[in-house]
Amino acid sequence: MSGLRLPAGAASLPVQYRSEFAAALLSGLSARPRSIPCKFFYDRYGSVLFEWICTLPEYYPTRTETALLRDRSGEIARAVGPDATLIEFGAGAPWKAEVVLDALERPRGYVPIDISGEHLRAMTEQLKRKRPELPVEPVVADFNKPFSLPAICEGSRRVGFFPGSTIGNLDRQEAISFLRRAALLLQGGGLLIGVDLVKKPAILHAAYNDSAGVTEAFNKNILARANRELGADFHLDRFGHYAFYNPAEQRIEMHLVSLADQKVSVCGHSFAFAEGEAIHTENSHKYTLDGVRTLAEESGFRAPSVWCDPDRLFSVHWLEPKAPA
Repeated sequence: MSGLRLPAGAASLPVQYRSEFAAALLSGLSARPRSIPCKFFYDRYGSVLFEWICTLPEYYPTRTETALLRDRSGEIARAVGPDATLIEFGAGAPWKAEVVLDALERPRGYVPIDISGEHLRAMTEQLKRKRPELPVEPVVADFNKPFSLPAICEGSRRVGFFPGSTIGNLDRQEAISFLRRAALLLQGGGLLIGVDLVKKPAILHAAYNDSAGVTEAFNKNILARANRELGADFHLDRFGHYAFYNPAEQRIEMHLVSLADQKVSVCGHSFAFAEGEAIHTENSHKYTLDGVRTLAEESGFRAPSVWCDPDRLFSVHWLEPKAPA
């Protein structure tokens, strides 16, 4: 629970409640405005729901990025170079990594890193069956915190892979901190990163408010997870999914809005919600191409190559560490 502080009285909670999720939930619900870190979306159920989101017609990022990786695979492989161990931060479904691995010359191994252990093990077994010749070593970890890489990374050239515009879930300082930590971990290797671009708000609104209601279920799953794991008593039908584009901050914001005056119990603590009160669950920042280059420069990288789809919906960047001054 490093970096998270339990509210007063929480230290006496039963052992099963003393988890990072419990600490973050209690802290976030005690704050004003209320919030829950979006990384806690990704338990077993949340990971499955997000994979479903990625297939929806309104959700352009996954299919656009995957097409970019496939269509520009030769250029990407030349930028990455041969004999690389691919290290994926926040690994979800394996198909994007497979596109990159198929294009690379003599890949040495693949290291997917994700906070959801059960989901990570399932996707790793799937990839091992398809590519039995490739060493695959998953790491269950929060990529925003220190962690150790497996032995297959020793002595190999490390290349990072950060698809899905997950960088957008971080605020600017968090993004810079992540990129700097990644540079140290990669030991001089480059980073292939997918970044969602600023575009018409209507396109963004549709992507985060799909007609099938899957994003709503994904958003509410964080409350369902609290019920399952922490014995909370959230009534999911008393909270509404609310996602909108904030143009001043160039980001989508996701919230869960209380639809009535109500009280919720979490780990023995009672929280009162007024009708209309919100829990902020996620930000998804959008970038311009110049914005990505500036972010890379501030983080110790340079950005020599970028690939975009014809409609400029999404971008894939190859970042290399800057030479020492």
